[in-house]
Amino acid sequence: MLYGSKLLKMIDFPHPEVLGPEATNAEIKDLIDRHRKIVIKPVFYGALGKKGKAGLVASADHLAQALREKERLFFAEHGSDERKVKASGVTYEAFVPSEHEVYVSISDSTRFRAPTLTITHHGGVDVEDVDADRVAQVPFDPLTGLKAFVISNALSDLKAPRQIVSPLAQYLPRLWDLVHGFGISSLEINPIRLGEESAGRLLPMACDFKCAFDRDDTRTGRLDLPADLLSYDLSEFEAEINKLRTHQGQSDVYVVNPGGTVLAPTFGGGANSLVSEILGDDAIISSDFGGNPPYTKMRDVARSCFSHWLMGANVLLIIGGKSNNTDIFTTFKAMADALRAHFGECGPTPLYVVVGRGGPNLVQGMAALRDTVDELRLPYRFFGPDSAIGEVVNYAREADQWMKNGGRELVARSLGVEPVGIDA
Repeated sequence: MLYGSKLLKMIDFPHPEVLGPEATNAEIKDLIDRHRKIVIKPVFYGALGKKGKAGLVASADHLAQALREKERLFFAEHGSDERKVKASGVTYEAFVPSEHEVYVSISDSTRFRAPTLTITHHGGVDVEDVDADRVAQVPFDPLTGLKAFVISNALSDLKAPRQIVSPLAQYLPRLWDLVHGFGISSLEINPIRLGEESAGRLLPMACDFKCAFDRDDTRTGRLDLPADLLSYDLSEFEAEINKLRTHQGQSDVYVVNPGGTVLAPTFGGGANSLVSEILGDDAIISSDFGGNPPYTKMRDVARSCFSHWLMGANVLLIIGGKSNNTDIFTTFKAMADALRAHFGECGPTPLYVVVGRGGPNLVQGMAALRDTVDELRLPYRFFGPDSAIGEVVNYAREADQWMKNGGRELVARSLGVEPVGIDA
């Protein structure tokens, strides 16, 4: 809420009073005196979900207690063994008493091919844990925006308490103005607590705020956020890829499991979702390198991927759907040249190459990549656009298993190297 409250002010969406890490003891005491109770939260730059977050939110009704929680949470750590972030201070938020909590999010849906409202009056929880019949997912037209009747109908279908429907229908449409106007790709408020105003009417108050930005959208500059806010928790690899972002191509990447065994440069958001789901913990990265990247950019992106992850990978999976505008020859030639350069600089490494793609200049692209893989003496399998992406990914998983069960040693011997880098 440290920055979320500032964004919500732009659309006049109610939220609790928030003090930042720089708040003085006098200001904290005054906040407690006026609201009787406050909530203290560590400030994390970056989203790591709720896992491991137990005990990282506290409440206080007097200053001494608030200061003890400040000391405990100011530099708290959150995350997994592979990926942890350290808090940079705490926020102090006025407590909002309420009988009703609501979960709301707006994001692009690959199912509906449209921006989609997700809402449930069972808030304050992971929405995945709520029974499907208690959650509404409603696509809407981005040209007309999120209308009050969409929200009213969704809540009515969920049989939500009548007294919360009208206040939510009044305020929630403003969230689309924030998403649409400032380059936000997804937004989540969990929970919205509905507290009583003096006249007895319920007022929705955003008590937690998360959002993701499309970093290629220039409208994000309107928010005047700190330059390092969006990259604070990036790994060295993610930060390196971010420097290569241009208006051509997306270069979205996230490290899923540094100990994974399948390196899967992926083209297309839909393909990326499917690949990540099927590979699970075997995937090293989740990526979308689509958008018709030029040769130089694609070569540099590939070299970065190879330098960070190829030594620990069993399988290089180059995968994507049937492209409409991405030149397959350009991207495959760039990746082939990057692979050859990596072997030249770092030496050969045992690897199984699997490719699944379709689009303009596919034959020329596959020929260029095949020639390189043959030259490097690596085993490979190529799939054309008539093969389902799921089929290609499953083949890659089988190849990974074969490499783990002795195949890596066989490939290493054919290359004349030691099969280091992987625990079978």
